[in-house]
Amino acid sequence: MLTLPAAQLRIGDPESVGINREKLDRAAARLEAEVHQGKLGAASILVARRGAVVLHQGFGHLSFQPESPAVQPDSVYIVASITKPVTVTALMTLVERGLISLADPVSIYIPEFKGGDRDKVLVGDLLKHTSGMPDMLPENVELRRAHAPITEFVKHAIATPLLFAPGSAFRYQSMGILLAAEIVQRVSGTSLREFDRQQIFEPLGMQRTQLGADGLRLADTVQVWTDPHENSEDAVSWGPNSVYWRNFGAPWGGMHTSTGDLAVLLEAFLQGGVYGGQRILSPATVKEMTSDQNGSLHAPWGLGWALGRSKAWNEFGDLVSPKAFGHAGATGTVAWADPETGLICVVLTNRPLSVDNGRLLRLVSNIVAASVEK
Repeated sequence: MLTLPAAQLRIGDPESVGINREKLDRAAARLEAEVHQGKLGAASILVARRGAVVLHQGFGHLSFQPESPAVQPDSVYIVASITKPVTVTALMTLVERGLISLADPVSIYIPEFKGGDRDKVLVGDLLKHTSGMPDMLPENVELRRAHAPITEFVKHAIATPLLFAPGSAFRYQSMGILLAAEIVQRVSGTSLREFDRQQIFEPLGMQRTQLGADGLRLADTVQVWTDPHENSEDAVSWGPNSVYWRNFGAPWGGMHTSTGDLAVLLEAFLQGGVYGGQRILSPATVKEMTSDQNGSLHAPWGLGWALGRSKAWNEFGDLVSPKAFGHAGATGTVAWADPETGLICVVLTNRPLSVDNGRLLRLVSNIVAASVEK
């Protein structure tokens, strides 16, 4: 059953929006074959153009347990780093209110973030991966094994050494997004998960989306495929399917959502920040978030969003335009939109990118992009 969160996206016929149905069907067939061959446990895909959803299917089962329920088109997944542009969207709403400037040093909002080159790190650096912060903390595993709260991660992130001078290079960094989330919480006086709910998810009608797993039955969500050769005790304790990590709500990777809700978010950005009559961002903000901010570094990236020619965490394939924006997630997920074609593609799976370096998502994205004929 196809259930969309709001009225703007509608079920449509591929040919009516210039998409070749036969070509598009290859994308679904590829995912179905991967599941049938045992290479993939679960997948959901949504493709839309010009407000019409032309493909929305689910494959496989929620888990590997016997009699596990079948995956639905809008089953809920933990989408890992697709969380990042949502965290940045939250911060940008505060920029619009005149409460934050991207040109400000981070230390204005987090005074204890000082010493060395930390005083030179700008808020904008956190959003475009030029801050010098590491992707993960040196103590990441230790903290997760101890079931540390997010406040401990923040404390360590504030003190961790920078890897390079701020603004001098690009290096993908989850900890910069963690500090961006901390700024949102300190400036707004609200937890990030509540801020996201109030300012993004509820206005857009994203009813299947939340940061963390509060109130979710984990058994009703898609379980991430874990390597049986890895430390099983660690996997149970703090792995991607653990109660600890699902509830943690990492601002860089802890969002639970569905294909339909992600399509709504992407459509809102294609429409200049508005969806179903609800505006979450101004057109000026959308333009900045989806434009290259790292031109001098030759490392295309927007504010939160990867772009069509980004080299890191970009599983959009080879056929999107440079203006395409989106993000991939380590749990095996990708969501992108291309302003040049008006195409939206969301592919959520439970096979981590590390298994094939994201190749499957790129191949499916290529099929989807090639289905546009008019």
